[in-house]
Amino acid sequence: MLAPGAQKAEQAPHRGDATLAAASCHAIAPSLPERRQPARPIQTRGREVSGNVVAYEILLMLDPDLPEERQDEIIKRARELVEGANGTWVGHNVWGRRRLAYEIDHKGEGTYHLLNFDVEPETLAELSRILRITDGVMRHLAVRRVEGGAPGPPPPEPEPAPQSVPEPAYAEANTSSQDEE
Repeated sequence: MLAPGAQKAEQAPHRGDATLAAASCHAIAPSLPERRQPARPIQTRGREVSGNVVAYEILLMLDPDLPEERQDEIIKRARELVEGANGTWVGHNVWGRRRLAYEIDHKGEGTYHLLNFDVEPETLAELSRILRITDGVMRHLAVRRVEGGAPGPPPPEPEPAPQSVPEPAYAEANTSSQDEE
C-alpha cells in the first residue's frame, strides 16, 4: 500500500514483458505504416495498362465442323464489340485444327483462334458472356497479354509413323495343321 502522500511509480508503456526497454519495441515492430518498407516492388512489368485499358488475349476453340464463314462471323463479332467499346484490335492468329486431349461434345478436334486486343475490363466481361452463349464456341480463355510471350501457335504434332505389324509366329503353326486334313 502506498502512503496517502506518496506518488505512484511510473509504469512502463508496455505491460507484457518488463525486461524489454520501452524504446526497443518500436525498433522490433513499428506500429505506423509509413515506417514499414514494402517487401518488394509491385510487379507491373509485362502488363500494358493505360488508364483502364488492359491488353488481353483470348484463345478460342471453335467447333471443327463449323464452316469457315461461321468462324469468320464469330471473329468479326468479337472485333466489332472491341472496337465499338473504344478498344484496340491488335490481331488475330489462326492456329488451325488441333487434336484434343479429351473429347468435348463427342468431338476429338477443335479449331483454335488467338485474338489480341486492348479494352476495358467491363468490355472483356461482355465479350466473354457473348462467347459463352454463342453456338460453335466450344471453349474460350481470356488472359492478360504479356508482351514478349509466345508469339505463335505451338508446333504441330508429328504424324505417327505407320508401323507394320509383324505376323505372330503362332499363325504359321495354325496353317500347317489345316494342311494336314
